[in-house]
Amino acid sequence: MGQKSYHTKEQSMRVFVTGATGGIGSVVVPELLSAGHQVIGLARSERSAAALQAAGASAVSGDLTTLDVLRDAARAADGVIHLAFSNDFTRFQESAEEEGTALAAIGEVLIGSGKPLVLASGTPAVPGRLSTEDDQLPSEGPIGGRGRTALAALALADQGVRPSVVRLPRSVHDRGGPYGFAGLLIEAAQRSGISGYVGDGSQRWPAVNRRDAAVLFRLALEQAEPGEALHAVGDEGDTMLSIAETIGRQLDLPVQPLPADGFGFLGQMFALDQPASSARTRARFGWRPTRPGLLADLAAGDYPAPRSAA
Repeated sequence: MGQKSYHTKEQSMRVFVTGATGGIGSVVVPELLSAGHQVIGLARSERSAAALQAAGASAVSGDLTTLDVLRDAARAADGVIHLAFSNDFTRFQESAEEEGTALAAIGEVLIGSGKPLVLASGTPAVPGRLSTEDDQLPSEGPIGGRGRTALAALALADQGVRPSVVRLPRSVHDRGGPYGFAGLLIEAAQRSGISGYVGDGSQRWPAVNRRDAAVLFRLALEQAEPGEALHAVGDEGDTMLSIAETIGRQLDLPVQPLPADGFGFLGQMFALDQPASSARTRARFGWRPTRPGLLADLAAGDYPAPRSAA
């Protein structure tokens, strides 16, 4: 069956992007611009607005709590890419609720428009095998709030919207940072003097270079079918031990097992074996990750300084 395309080079889209200056948004925006799209980014500060304008995009002032701003920007756009989410894991549940309210506001003005709505989520963990695009996101547990938000957005396919979800792996990385979950291991090692892992370290984490992920967000905007899930997976699964060993070599620190609760809220997730496949996404969209993998980026060093020392 041939792949339907909703976009051609002659059809530039006006795209509203939340989280436009974040770790992923800051590479998604230039990817969209290079493809001929116009970008309007949500900016929480004058600094963010200036960064967007310097990149060639426009800015609208607001955040995920300014619902009228979100509605107006989404209504005026030809499509929306939602990337904003707080990285403050001490208030994860509140952040998930905030995101759900924001997506509901965006979704309500897109009903009946046929416009694309692309949002970021995470790859699910499936015991004993690689997770695939057919597997459902968890709606319960520590990250269930984000899963429920994604499912609610995808349900808009029944109301004349073209929603899709790009599921990101645990480590969305780039040399020099960010590194996703691996970045949390770097920070913990810098603080404690130990490059740690949970259990025997055999649990696998999928990863993707953020610049490869940016391409997939654009492809989802242009081509994804209503309700479709895409996996932005470059590496299907690096072991936590191999990640900790690479970090330990770069920081010249011992590598040792640590209790899961030593990693706080995310410790229970760190203990899960959670490899993921992107085979169907690659075949469907012709997406081919070309950037360095996680272990290569980690082995290159260039780690950010600890936040307390920055």
